[in-house]
Amino acid sequence: MEISPETLEWREAYKLLVGSILPRPIAFVSSIDANGIANAAPFSFFTAICADPMLICFSPMRRGTDGAKKDTLVNIESTGQFVINIVSNSMAEPMNDCAIEFSADVDEIAEVGLTKEPSIKVNVPRIKESLVHLECVQEQVLHFGDTPGAGSLVIGRVVHVHVNDELFDKGRIDSAKLNPIGRMAGNIFTDPLAKMFEMNRKTKKE
Repeated sequence: MEISPETLEWREAYKLLVGSILPRPIAFVSSIDANGIANAAPFSFFTAICADPMLICFSPMRRGTDGAKKDTLVNIESTGQFVINIVSNSMAEPMNDCAIEFSADVDEIAEVGLTKEPSIKVNVPRIKESLVHLECVQEQVLHFGDTPGAGSLVIGRVVHVHVNDELFDKGRIDSAKLNPIGRMAGNIFTDPLAKMFEMNRKTKKE
């Protein structure tokens, strides 16, 4: 099958992306609006950029119905701050409930039964049930279109990291105790720790 992207309707292109790039880690992003109302939403277009400076990025797509910016993006552009809450299996359901399109005046964190906890260096609450939090300030936001299917790239500078004590050992995070989940295509999620294998990185061809 040979496919030219320009021949596809955006939903078809989206299905190819999410069906090919997987499993994808989930950025459960908490933010606040100009009035201090908390918002939380999951995004699976998410990765690290570099360690010095410590930068991460995620991509909120435009709303599929009308091309409007999602509340998370509006909040970050307004306040310049957000928190990435890493999603463990134990909090999968309330995380998924936050994907509901609540009205902007609803505190999603409270609405789905999660717990807000103050951050250290940003004014945005983190989600207590998460075992790792990355407090971020906006480094840069790039926009790519303003219609349904378009999106933005949010680059955040990590200014503070919270790691649950039980996970942290000699500067490393215990993946098994974190027990993160990943996103597949459609409504499918995965436990990426179900089967792991190790390969040492070689310095030369043997």
